This record gives sequence, C-alpha cells and structure tokens, in this order.
Amino acid sequence: MTSPTTIGSRTAPTEFVAAGGVSFAYRRFGTPSASVAPLVFIHHFMGTLDTHDTAVTDTFAREREVILFDNTGVGRSSGAAPTRIHDMAADAASFIRALGMTNVDVLGFSMGGEVAQQLALDNPDLVRRLVLVGTGPRGGQGMAALAPDVAPLFEVQLDIQERMWLPIFFSPSQASQASGESYVERIRARTEDRDIPVSAATIAAHAAAFAEWGAPGPNNLDYLAGINRPALVVNGSNDIIIPTINSYVLQQHLPDAELVIYPDSNHGSHFQYPDRFTRHVIDFLARWDGDRPS
Repeated sequence: MTSPTTIGSRTAPTEFVAAGGVSFAYRRFGTPSASVAPLVFIHHFMGTLDTHDTAVTDTFAREREVILFDNTGVGRSSGAAPTRIHDMAADAASFIRALGMTNVDVLGFSMGGEVAQQLALDNPDLVRRLVLVGTGPRGGQGMAALAPDVAPLFEVQLDIQERMWLPIFFSPSQASQASGESYVERIRARTEDRDIPVSAATIAAHAAAFAEWGAPGPNNLDYLAGINRPALVVNGSNDIIIPTINSYVLQQHLPDAELVIYPDSNHGSHFQYPDRFTRHVIDFLARWDGDRPS
C-alpha cells in the first residue's frame, strides 16, 4: 500500500486492499493533513473509478487527501455486489477501516448518496461530515423505479460509451450538453491502468438495491433523525434520475443540513458546475478543519 501523494486522479495508481473477504480497488491521492479529514467518494449506479470527474477530485486534492474506490463487485473489486444499500454501506465501512482511517468525510453521489446515508447512520464514529449529491431518502418520491423514458438511457451502446451519461447527467440545453461533452473528455483523459466496466450481474444487484431503498413504506424518513452529522445536499434543478424534490426532503429531515440547487441542470449538476460545486464543498468542510477558520 503506497502513501498518498500529490499526484492527481489521472495518474494515481490503482491499488488493492483486502477486507471482509473482498479485494477492494482504490486510488488514493492528494494532500494528507493531520487536521483535515480525508474525503472518500462513493459513486453512482454503473460508476467506476474512471467516471469520477477530475475537475472535482483534483480540486479537492489540492488541500486534502482524496480516496476513490470500487465497492464490492464493482469494476476491479472482487466479490458479488450486494442487493441492499445496507450491505453496500457495511462493505464501504470495511474498506475505509482497512485503510486505517478512523474519521473521514464522505461524498456520495446518486446511489452512492444512499450508501453514504446508511454508512453515517451505522458508523457515527467513522463519518465526520456528509456531502450528498443527486440522491434521496428511503422511499423518496419517484424513487421506486426509473421513469419509463429514463431507464433505457442506461442501456444505450455507443462508439464512445462515456457519452451515454450526457442525457443522464446533463439537461437538454445547449450549455448543459456542452458541459457534458467537457466532462466526457475529462473522464476519458486517463489512458493507462483504467478500470473495467461494471458487470451485468452487478448492474442487476444494484438495480435491486436501488428499488429496495426507493420502495415506499411507513415511517421511511424516521432514520434521517439519527444521522447526527452536518450534511451538504446538492442537486440539479431537474434531476430525472432521483427527482430534485428528494433533496429538499433530505434537507428538511436531516438534523443539520444545507441545500444547494444549481440552475439548468440534471442529475450530474456537480459535473456541470465543478468550480461552483468544489467551492461550496470546500467552504462547507472547512468549518470543521483544524487548520481553517470556523
């Protein structure tokens, strides 16, 4: 296991650590500090190490350590992907502890935001602060299943496969789609030691986990009161994957949460506005960093 360095995500080596019978693939880079907690990313449905936006990860890495990883059954990590968010969160905790981390900030996007919520609920000693992007609560509005016109977007096959994310993450406007093309260029920039696509078995397992989390039921929101950690909730103005209304619900029911909604944006609003997003997150996290003013 190498020590984190100031190299960026395009060149950080893919490493492996064993925990709970799983070999987790991860990349670790940035600027370690005794007074600034590492920032662990938990990614979206069908996301891998290579779909993280370097404009986001590398900006954070200038002042803190950044850790990207493939959860169980994703990309180059071993094992069978769980079919419940609860189990995905348990695996994430095992991975973080295997790296020797005792206190981390967590940035969860989409399904990764669901995992991040469960992780913080089950491991209050491990998670310091939460950044929840394009995600929602258990049983959230319109979260039981993808809309009929949205689900097929995940099955499109293209010559440049990364372009499948354009209608999923970005709004139809010319400006948003142009931002999307820039995002595609960034995630394709790494040419060596790339991750492998998510398998069909993992896609099926994660779809089941997504459906289980989104299924309506009584008292679905009660668990949010138990996440006693400050949270920054971020979304686009019209999220077609996890409807934006769910971000408002999170902000209203989490004990200490702030909400940011970006204009003319979709599920991947932080990829469309990486400069704004990173400024918001850095300012949020800095309130609890030992070397930054509160």
